[in-house]
Amino acid sequence: MDLDLLDVKDGFRLRGESVSRLETFVDAAFAFAVSMLVISVGALPKDVTELFLALHKVPTFAACFLLIATFWAGHDRWSRRFGIEDARTKNLSLVFVFVMLVYVYPLRMVLSGGLAFMSRGWVPSEMQLDNVADLENCFVIYGVGFTSLSLLMWRLNQYALKHAPAIGLDALEELKTRQEMGSYALLAAFGVASIALALCLRGAADARGFVPGAPGFLYSGLGIAMPIFHGRMGRKERELLASGAVVRRGRAVSSPDE
Repeated sequence: MDLDLLDVKDGFRLRGESVSRLETFVDAAFAFAVSMLVISVGALPKDVTELFLALHKVPTFAACFLLIATFWAGHDRWSRRFGIEDARTKNLSLVFVFVMLVYVYPLRMVLSGGLAFMSRGWVPSEMQLDNVADLENCFVIYGVGFTSLSLLMWRLNQYALKHAPAIGLDALEELKTRQEMGSYALLAAFGVASIALALCLRGAADARGFVPGAPGFLYSGLGIAMPIFHGRMGRKERELLASGAVVRRGRAVSSPDE
């Protein structure tokens, strides 16, 4: 493979531009996961009143769709960048699909409950909870799925980095791979923290207010942690490019898109 002839996106040479059977299967599985979110709504509305009630569920669908699309985009980005398809990556990708399909309903239940709480019932909750322990159990199940997907994406990128010499990763591509790994490690860390908090609160029968929902609200901390992490990695990237250490086509790369 002549790396100099490959297309470049975000500073990364795309080694996997041709769509494989594995990628087709992963894409189809994610499409099916999205369809499960829609089909499970139930029968078509019989009148305008039922139509408007059904539309109240759109925020839940949008939030679920966004999260599923984020993980799909991560796997697609990994496929385009590295083009690795061996027994290990096939197995990891298949486990990734399996977890996603199992994860769909807990995802919808937890997000509908959270949005119902924040909208004061305008968005309907799709789960009935009898006590705090039930809510915390939902957060545990959600956290296990979220953490598993994050760790699987971390492992796929770690596997690619391990084979950097074989696929010809340069210093910039290695740095971007480490950034990808760091992002998924952060996601997994927040998932584990949420699970731990949910387990601690499961026996708190007298919890009131925002306390029972704390394991869910904990994920909002990613809005702070991620920009800080990416800011640090961005500085490292600029320093690397300024040093002239990345050479392509016989000259030093001065911008990520070269």
